[in-house]
Amino acid sequence: MSAKFEISFSKSAKLTGGLAILLKTTEADSAAGAETVDPAGVIAKAARIARFSAKSMSALDIVAPEGASVERIVVIGLGKAADLTAHDWLKAGGTAAARIKNTDKAAVFIDVPGLQTSARAAADFALGMLLRAYSFDSYKTKKSDDEEKTGKSVKVTIVTADPAGAKKAFSDSEAIAGGVNLARDLVNEPPNVLGPVEFAAKAKELEKLGVEVEILTEKEMRRFGMGALLGVAQGSVRPPRLAVMQWKGGKAKDRPVAFIGKGVVFDTGGISIKPAAGMEDMKGDMGGAAAVTGLMHVLASRKAAVNAVGVIGLVENMPDGNAQRPGDIVTSMSGQTIEVINTDAEGRLVLCDALWYCNDRFKPQFMINLATLTGAIVVALGNVHAGLFSNDDQLSAQLTEAGLSTNEKLWRMPLGKDYDKLIDSKFADMKNTGGRQAGSITAAHFIKRFVQDTPWAHLDIAGTAMGSPQDEINQSWGSGFGVRLLDELVRAHYES
Repeated sequence: MSAKFEISFSKSAKLTGGLAILLKTTEADSAAGAETVDPAGVIAKAARIARFSAKSMSALDIVAPEGASVERIVVIGLGKAADLTAHDWLKAGGTAAARIKNTDKAAVFIDVPGLQTSARAAADFALGMLLRAYSFDSYKTKKSDDEEKTGKSVKVTIVTADPAGAKKAFSDSEAIAGGVNLARDLVNEPPNVLGPVEFAAKAKELEKLGVEVEILTEKEMRRFGMGALLGVAQGSVRPPRLAVMQWKGGKAKDRPVAFIGKGVVFDTGGISIKPAAGMEDMKGDMGGAAAVTGLMHVLASRKAAVNAVGVIGLVENMPDGNAQRPGDIVTSMSGQTIEVINTDAEGRLVLCDALWYCNDRFKPQFMINLATLTGAIVVALGNVHAGLFSNDDQLSAQLTEAGLSTNEKLWRMPLGKDYDKLIDSKFADMKNTGGRQAGSITAAHFIKRFVQDTPWAHLDIAGTAMGSPQDEINQSWGSGFGVRLLDELVRAHYES
């Protein structure tokens, strides 16, 4: 559940009581709005005493300022004006949201003296507030004082020179926040609550926004020959699902762009069972499917001028007596056979059938799959970058650019024949793992065998979708990584 901000935009604000939030760069002599809320010059005195220099995302909190009409003033530092990026405005909004406590109204002054502030910056600031406000406490029966306030509305007026432009830009920001927070909710849900059927039902709810949603059952997947995906699911009493989401916002003749997500709602490792320590985190092994679902929410909510397809393979990987064994050979929808060396390398088995189905049915412009696929990518890149693998330089460059713009950063990893031969099998067309060395790369090569000539990118988000470091705009275990990244990709390059 998220704290509620009722955000509006105005050219001016006169507060009696409540909270005033002011922004300041290191170069500016005064903070935005200081003359309105601080006629007595309290801020300058407090800044001098606290040695506040407006470093990026620092804050000066002044309670009950003498001579002011407000109960509190918070000044947030932006650092050097020349260094400000779009992501800094999000961070500033998140920093502001964290300071809004014990009040029912707040005014934010963002037009810093000497700094040209755009309507987009105001909307980004508001988006940062919405993202920071998110919390997941649905299952807590006892809450702290701060948590008790979660869900209650705070009226926030953002004071800016172009309120009409900011309001228009903010409509997209609200859509993005909704998609990111939906993805966070899905990743954070406990595994006994969110199984494949329940996840598919969440995807089905997007029909309210105009998304066309089909849910394929086990019977239908068997008819299509999805032996790889079904092999992963056969050890669980919970039946698998394949959710197919279509947003038709472009021209009828336009080929869609396609996004495919790994949706292993819980991963024990199967017969190749994982160690007990930390296994509870495997409720987040559907972070890729969560991101795709969140993205489809964004595209539909902001009425994106694009045709888009989202396909998510939803399974649970359990070590039942009926579970597949190491050494089993399964036949994928493509007709290619796979020797299962390790049942814990299951995500690629789900993806290979989902990708083939998507490519065969929709003939998309490109396919991007997202998956919490390998621990090896976390070893390589930590929690800062997601791994990017691609057969197309242009798509790879566009994704990298979108990652830098949204701060959901990607690092391109190599592909090559010497890696590909590591997944050749003695008994089948391929095996599902190439061993410990270059584990994230051989996993990508496995997936690559199912995309044919379609431009494709694989994002290994194991280090960024869950348990990533908290920051100004995310305090959640499930981060919603990938939603803003892919929305920016579509917005920048693929809308008609």
